[in-house]
Amino acid sequence: MKLIPDRLRRTPRDPQASMTLVEHLQELRYRLVVSIVAVALGAIVGWFLFDRVLELLQAPYCDYWDTVPRANRPTRDCSLFFFGVLESVVAKLKLVGFMGLFIALPVVLYQLWRFIVPGLHDRERRMAIPFVLSSVFLFALGAAFAYWTLPRALAFLLGFAGDQFSPLLTADKYLSFVMLVALSFGLAFEFPVALVFLTAAGVISTRQLRDWRRGAILFIAVFAAVITPSSDPYTMLAMTLPMVVFYEGAIIVGRLMKK
Repeated sequence: MKLIPDRLRRTPRDPQASMTLVEHLQELRYRLVVSIVAVALGAIVGWFLFDRVLELLQAPYCDYWDTVPRANRPTRDCSLFFFGVLESVVAKLKLVGFMGLFIALPVVLYQLWRFIVPGLHDRERRMAIPFVLSSVFLFALGAAFAYWTLPRALAFLLGFAGDQFSPLLTADKYLSFVMLVALSFGLAFEFPVALVFLTAAGVISTRQLRDWRRGAILFIAVFAAVITPSSDPYTMLAMTLPMVVFYEGAIIVGRLMKK
């Protein structure tokens, strides 16, 4: 059984040769199809892991729930709710789709790299494996960092109005919030990969990075404030500090590459 029809398969080309617009579109279609198939297969795996992942993601909310006075709890146990007929279906499909993307991330990143390879030299093409491995590691690290900050963020946000308000969260909104936080951290932690790649390709230099340091720190702070869904001080600080460290690390790596 063929996952990709023959008409969608790309024909082998010389990497050094230039490509026409039609060939670029065919290449893009092929890479998108491979990525979508990988995400779909990852979502199948995620379907069977749904209960365990849901329990893991619900744990920070339940930790906050334990701090709520019993008199203010609207229900006896820590639970997520849904108020529409299809809301539970949408919540499960969202989480399964997110898990599919996370599981298929190495394939998706490799397809992205292979798509931009025709415009690179041999030296940059050899960076494919380090690019994929470092990107996957940093994305996972960012998601883990997001999960670590989640209890503090929930305590700040849910307790901001005081004890007179009681939390009653729906599964769809809560899981969407958690996935957005994890996605924002995962993408933010790709920052050093982009800097190192641009430095290796000669687009920027370590001297420029050093000259831009103050502006970059300001940009990182604004970026963290905008991209984080919660915009609470704990989440923003947890994103800003690693990105500043990554910026300095990219300068060190660039100097080691003599760029």
